[in-house]
Amino acid sequence: MRAAVLHAPGGPEALKLKNRPIPNPKSGQVLINIKAFGLNRSELFTRQGRSPPSAVTLPRILGIEATGIVASCPAGEFKEGQRVATCMGGMGRLFDGGYAEYCVVPASQVQAVKTELEWEIMGAIPEMLQTSWGSLFKSLKLKKGDRLLVRGGTTSVGLAAASIAHNHGCYVAGTARRKDREAMMKSAGCDEVFVDDGHVSTQLHGKEKFDKVLELVGTTTLLDSLQCVKEGGSVCMTGMVGNAWELQSFSPMEAIPTAVNLTTYAGGPDDFMATPLEELCVQIKEGKLSVKIGKVFRLEEIVEAHRVMEENSAGGKIVVLT
Repeated sequence: MRAAVLHAPGGPEALKLKNRPIPNPKSGQVLINIKAFGLNRSELFTRQGRSPPSAVTLPRILGIEATGIVASCPAGEFKEGQRVATCMGGMGRLFDGGYAEYCVVPASQVQAVKTELEWEIMGAIPEMLQTSWGSLFKSLKLKKGDRLLVRGGTTSVGLAAASIAHNHGCYVAGTARRKDREAMMKSAGCDEVFVDDGHVSTQLHGKEKFDKVLELVGTTTLLDSLQCVKEGGSVCMTGMVGNAWELQSFSPMEAIPTAVNLTTYAGGPDDFMATPLEELCVQIKEGKLSVKIGKVFRLEEIVEAHRVMEENSAGGKIVVLT
């Protein structure tokens, strides 16, 4: 099989297309013939050498998610030919992941999907939907009628979260760095769009604050997001498209307003399995849930795909077809 292998940290060109033996699944595992996978920023950080050595050993086939067809399942948890999706659980870090034509994963982190979507859509959704769904409902405990602000609303997770929250009966606002992204965000489900200058809270003077904020930019805007929430509301930090996880200085008594909650969402295989993937795929099929594809590449174009991800120039989820 063909696979994109990382032997040592570096730029996009550090990913080398190699021929590797097709792995053999053991009992309790599934061999997936991969048709499509999405790219994720955690893979960019791994490629750059920013993941701890305890979490990633090299050489490694990267990729924390994959979609495709069951090729083999020794214990019979899935039937050959079933369409499936998987993500997390050490994929692309502790064991070889989705940047290949085949991968082996534990059956416990695989979902069968009956709804037939185009592979480029399928490839986009496992990590995107588990992250947006988990952030909204596990961490933020989103309820019908809530006012939600999605900070980093033009990201693939942000657009999916806006669509999910809109369908859930919430008022949704999103942020973008550019005014020309407003139409795209409103088509995804946003009722209101703020141009993010780093100080969205000052744009709320005289306006109602939000019950919940989904923070996808990271620590560069987190302190401002905390000022956008009502008493009793919550901010969930999930993403870091601003490329910063840590605050240089943090005084909770000054940074967090009284009775405002700060939480996080990381996501794991259990969270993926708790995501109602089939239900969400039906919504996508029916046009009720928006999935924004930025660019689509082939496996042999993985270097260019990573370059586009690093430049943040895709305008949506990057998907690779095998």
